[in-house]
Amino acid sequence: MDQQHVSLLERYRRDRRQLIEFLLSSGLIKELHTPSGPTTSLSNVDFDSLSADYIIHCVKSGGVVDVSEASKKYLDESTYPTMVHSQIGDSYFLSSDPDLSGSPPRRVPPPIYVKQTANHAPCSSSFRDPANAENLATSRNDYGLKYKASPTSPMRPAEDSGIPPLGLPGLKTGLSEDDLRETAYELFLASLLFSGIGDYSAEDKKREKSPKFLTGLKSKKEKIHLQTHSSGSHSKLIDIVRGQMQISEALDACIRRNLIQLAATKTRGQVDLPQISLGLLIGIFKSDFLNEKAYIQWKNRQANILEELLSCSTNFTTTEHLNVRSCLEKIRDTTEWDFKMSASGRVEVLSSIRQVALKLSSLPGQFGIQSETYYWTAAYHLNIRLYEKLLFGMFDVLDECQLIEEADAIMSLIKLTWPTLGITQKMHYGIFACVLFQQFVGTGEGMLLEYAVLELQKVSPTEEDDGKEVQYINNIICSRKLNDRKDNLSLLQAIFVSISIWCDSKLQDYHRHFSQEPSNFKRVMALASTVGVFTPGDCAEIKLTKLHTSNDNAARKVKGYVEKSIKTACRQVASTIDLESKVQRSHPLALLANELRSIAERELTVFWPVICHWCSEALTISAVMLHHFYSEILKPFLQGVTSLSEDARLVLSAANKLDQYLTQIYTSACEKKGSHHHMNQLEHYQIGEVCRPIILDWLIAQHAHILEWTGRAFDLEDWEPLSFQQRQGASIIEVFRIIEETVDQFFGMNLPLDIIHLQALLSIIFHSLDAYLQRLLNQLVEQKHLYPSAPPLTRYEETVLPMLKKKLLEFTVLDKSVSEKLNELTIPKLCIRLNTLQYIQKQVSVLEEGIRKSWALVGPAVDQASAEGETEESLERNFLTSSEAVDELFITTLNIIRDTATGAIRKICDFIGARVVFWDLRDSFLCCLYRGSVESARLESFLTHIDTVLDHICSLIDDSLRDFVVLSICRASLEGYVWVLLDGGPSRAFSNSDITMMEDDLNTLKEFFIAGGEGLPRSLVEREAKYAEEILGLFTLQSETLIRMLMSASENISLDLDPQNHGPMHVEDANTLVRVLCHKKDRESSKFLKQQYHLPISSEYDDTPSSNSTLRSPLAFDLLKRSNSIHWTKSGQSGLKIMKKRLQRLTSELKSAACSH
Repeated sequence: MDQQHVSLLERYRRDRRQLIEFLLSSGLIKELHTPSGPTTSLSNVDFDSLSADYIIHCVKSGGVVDVSEASKKYLDESTYPTMVHSQIGDSYFLSSDPDLSGSPPRRVPPPIYVKQTANHAPCSSSFRDPANAENLATSRNDYGLKYKASPTSPMRPAEDSGIPPLGLPGLKTGLSEDDLRETAYELFLASLLFSGIGDYSAEDKKREKSPKFLTGLKSKKEKIHLQTHSSGSHSKLIDIVRGQMQISEALDACIRRNLIQLAATKTRGQVDLPQISLGLLIGIFKSDFLNEKAYIQWKNRQANILEELLSCSTNFTTTEHLNVRSCLEKIRDTTEWDFKMSASGRVEVLSSIRQVALKLSSLPGQFGIQSETYYWTAAYHLNIRLYEKLLFGMFDVLDECQLIEEADAIMSLIKLTWPTLGITQKMHYGIFACVLFQQFVGTGEGMLLEYAVLELQKVSPTEEDDGKEVQYINNIICSRKLNDRKDNLSLLQAIFVSISIWCDSKLQDYHRHFSQEPSNFKRVMALASTVGVFTPGDCAEIKLTKLHTSNDNAARKVKGYVEKSIKTACRQVASTIDLESKVQRSHPLALLANELRSIAERELTVFWPVICHWCSEALTISAVMLHHFYSEILKPFLQGVTSLSEDARLVLSAANKLDQYLTQIYTSACEKKGSHHHMNQLEHYQIGEVCRPIILDWLIAQHAHILEWTGRAFDLEDWEPLSFQQRQGASIIEVFRIIEETVDQFFGMNLPLDIIHLQALLSIIFHSLDAYLQRLLNQLVEQKHLYPSAPPLTRYEETVLPMLKKKLLEFTVLDKSVSEKLNELTIPKLCIRLNTLQYIQKQVSVLEEGIRKSWALVGPAVDQASAEGETEESLERNFLTSSEAVDELFITTLNIIRDTATGAIRKICDFIGARVVFWDLRDSFLCCLYRGSVESARLESFLTHIDTVLDHICSLIDDSLRDFVVLSICRASLEGYVWVLLDGGPSRAFSNSDITMMEDDLNTLKEFFIAGGEGLPRSLVEREAKYAEEILGLFTLQSETLIRMLMSASENISLDLDPQNHGPMHVEDANTLVRVLCHKKDRESSKFLKQQYHLPISSEYDDTPSSNSTLRSPLAFDLLKRSNSIHWTKSGQSGLKIMKKRLQRLTSELKSAACSH
């Protein structure tokens, strides 16, 4: 059952030893080289430290094996899992049984990084890179730290740590890290047993032990809470330590059994390392090990420990030295020790060594400290290394960035080794801080560094320090070489110096070391502030300066860190930028500017908030250095820029961003310090001077391009709505898309812009939209072509004489081009044009707002160079002047576009009203209303046609334009109503009895457009209908009254008056009064018109209208004047002059008759 518990790990090690031993002893190896020379003996070869792959390669390549090279290869290979390569994929061996290791970790597995070494050398070793770990939250108790699991971010890879060694004296026997680890565990067990804590039998241990391999290894995630007040809990803690220190159960049982026997023969009290090694050598034999190799390795380790402790003592005579050396050689000689020598002989050898060891143990301590032994000072180089191994054992082997759950309890047990190893409280603080620091370097877990700082702060000397302890610590000498000079330091000084040198090396390039984990920068600065840093000086001794905020030396040191780090970061970026440029297919100068800006951003947001406590000018230093570095590289490029190519745009934009950003942080830093004499240290890149002409060239090219696309889009326009929601034409969408792209490109260049560039951009927009509007207006026809021809003036006659043939009305046929345009200008297409114009107005406002915002962002940088050094009053005056100039540019461009669009909307609205009434509804409304008689052709029967048209228009038009279009139709309907009254032709004559019905019809028409308050405002409709009401009022007057009014009005007619200069006709105008008389069903009116004007009777004409006739009547001229429309034709002007002459002649005759009477 025990063999099954050993399981995979021990089985793998055993099989590996057998394989290597077979290869070396099978004759396949021609020669075996060791550090001492060629050999044929395999007894001193450590099979566990040789690379099997290397040996197999040597067998294939010639059969010569170098043991040193095989060991080196093995250490290199131990960095990675052991892989098995096959066609179905690669697999690897685990260091433990996965079924026995608990549930898999929930964290994401880390990438594979290169491990430097597997050794835990004091302050210079490095560790395996851990998986993504959990942060540690901490609180203090009597034994150290309590830890609580919490999520954390992935660890950074452990790079070359570069931790300088402490300078402890070297191990003369070449003890390996595994030897130290196993010896530390033996010491740990012995300390517990001699103190009485671990005093229980191996059988009890066997019954209590877990049935799984490494079952004592508990991670924080398992949350196993142990009670540490019973012997059972101590057994579990020892099991955990055994698992943490990677001691097999078989070896542990053997060691524990012999240590218990050793403790039983001695009184409770202090134990030393020679006693432990001698006790184990006397009780452990070759049969206790699974294989001979493991036994030889263990035995040699014990001999090396004894030699390390005893052979170099100055208290021995030469004979004693030779005796010890001879005894140790016998122990190392396997043949003599295990086969030739009897048990009594081995006891005699060990007794000889024990006598020497007891002599040393009985020597008094040098400093009179309680429990002090000879080995405290004689073997401190070994003691400190062993104590480090014990402290490293508290870190989870599966997650090296955190302590195990039972760390506090184990720490209390580790302290039992202090009397043996000569560890004091302050030494513990320093060594534990060094161990925490090493773990931080290996894992990147920042919390470990915070714990290290707490431990280091306890090392500081106080008044309560024991003088003897201080002397003892100062006597623990560590030698190191600094500045070509060898110095001796105390242990604590060596720890501080080693950490300080590491901090100094990292801070000199903090941008590279802390960009991935910026939170660690603050921790390292705190660590450097705690241990101190080297400052230049002439003193011979090593001196560390604390980083106090008021210390000038500290400020100079931190300033040096900033300068060196920025310089190194710039060089690093510049060295890789060409390769990155090829990968990203971008200009290297653009990428370099972006990288330098990233460095500046990190400096501002990450590093400066920490550094500013020691060096307030750090930000200005970094800004100046970055600016000058890029300036030297950029100057040759600027000299060769002649056009706005893609490369030029990328580089100039990136350089401009960098220039603005560095200037911004430099200026803000100077303002915070309150210093203005350094404000001119940054000389802006000459980007503005280079960009000004090439941006104008680009805008000129864009102008022609946009005009071409605008014309092309308009030519393809069919004036159909895009969708129910988007009722404008497709062409205007394309035009604004092109304009917006140009604007985005213009401001997206991120280049210095001048107001002349803005003027050019607005000019492009103006000419593009103005060209579009002019082409839209050119598609319209004159509104005069919509009005029907006015019939000739006639008089009413009750008695109609039969005639053989009636006269036909004269019509003017429309020009073909006008007719074709009118056919295209249907009501739906006109509505889409209106929507398009409204869209232009909205988008122009949106475009203006966007341009103003973008300009406000780049505006402060436009005159930035010239603004420096000016007074605040001058800057404000320049800003106002610039703002006024910008407003003027928008007024002279976009406001004109708005006005043009508004005028076009008004013109099309009037055109729609005239077209609906006088063109589309001519036959169903104008030609039928009151034809024959009023009673048979009332207005109400024709309103359904107008209502249908209005419904159709409202479904097409934008809601914001609805009232304008309805008003134009309302105005045209009233004009059409007046046209029927005054120019209705021979078929219309109105009696006094008809007037009431006609007034009702007019009221009905007004109420139709008011629509119960949901249509047009009543006041607006009443104002538009006023003229029609006045005309109806004339029909209610007697004929004599109308004749007198006509005579009075005819006196004011000038024969030379041009009708084109006439304003709208008034109610009492002669032309209006004549037409009222012509359409009045009255005998006296007819007689007057016959006698004075010789007008024919109405029955002589056939006034059937034609849809393609044009305007010929003076009344139509009045309608056009009131509609802001077109002027009269020449023939119409001639007819009006004849009418004026007749009216004047008639007036003269009447006056003469009145005088004769």
